[in-house]
Amino acid sequence: MFYLLNNLIQMKILLNNETLHKTLKPFDNIGFVPTMGGIHEGHISLINKSIKYTDKTIVSIFVNPKQFNSKRDFISYPSNIKNDLAILKKIPKIDFIYIPKFKDIYESKDKSKIVIKRSDKILCAKFRKGHFEGVLDVMDKLTNLIKPKKIFMGKKDYQQLFLVKNFIESNYKTKVIGCKTIRNKNKLALSSRNFLLDKKDLKKVENISKKFLKLKNEVKKHKYINKFLGQTKRKFEKLLDIKIEYLENRNVKNLKISNKYLKSKIFLSYHFKGIRLIDNF
Repeated sequence: MFYLLNNLIQMKILLNNETLHKTLKPFDNIGFVPTMGGIHEGHISLINKSIKYTDKTIVSIFVNPKQFNSKRDFISYPSNIKNDLAILKKIPKIDFIYIPKFKDIYESKDKSKIVIKRSDKILCAKFRKGHFEGVLDVMDKLTNLIKPKKIFMGKKDYQQLFLVKNFIESNYKTKVIGCKTIRNKNKLALSSRNFLLDKKDLKKVENISKKFLKLKNEVKKHKYINKFLGQTKRKFEKLLDIKIEYLENRNVKNLKISNKYLKSKIFLSYHFKGIRLIDNF
């Protein structure tokens, strides 16, 4: 009990930019974990990495409306500040939680000038117009405010990690560290959107995930991997009663389409009962 209370005293919640600047000013080696809430074990693994490799760790909780290309998706996003704080307060050695308001992030009303290249309009960028411009915009603003030495992000959102890493490391003296995807005992990649599923549907999605994960070994047998994945996409849509946006094998270094097994990942996005889920393996 004393240990938990001691941790609550140490962790400081920052609710505006003035407090943020004043609190972080004395520190240099800051680790930053950006989140939109819906805290789960995947987030916790990122936080523990930051605690291990930096002197101070700050976690942000901010549901950024500018990265949603659907108002319905924004409204239904599963964020619960009270629940998130209850989870975060149990993590030893976490230092700061930053919970800004919209005006704290978007102090300037100037329109963002961030535009992603045509070659990057693949995978999620192809299906979510303006999404990554919104992601890069908020990461630009958060990095400028916090000035972290390192940012820790998960590889489940691999395209996001790829774009953010290239952007931030080109514009700041900040390293973006990609951390492994955390899966539950049934091999489903952890995601805040999983909270939108009831127990029955979660079980179905876990079974769907297992079927897709088996593809990683199956593609070894095929010379034209993406042709095989195209055939599998049509088969799985009927078999699993889902709508697949993409199922593609791409190079991990540049995200270009690849028919090679080595140094590549299979990227997946699909809709199950109106919920959009992504993975890579």
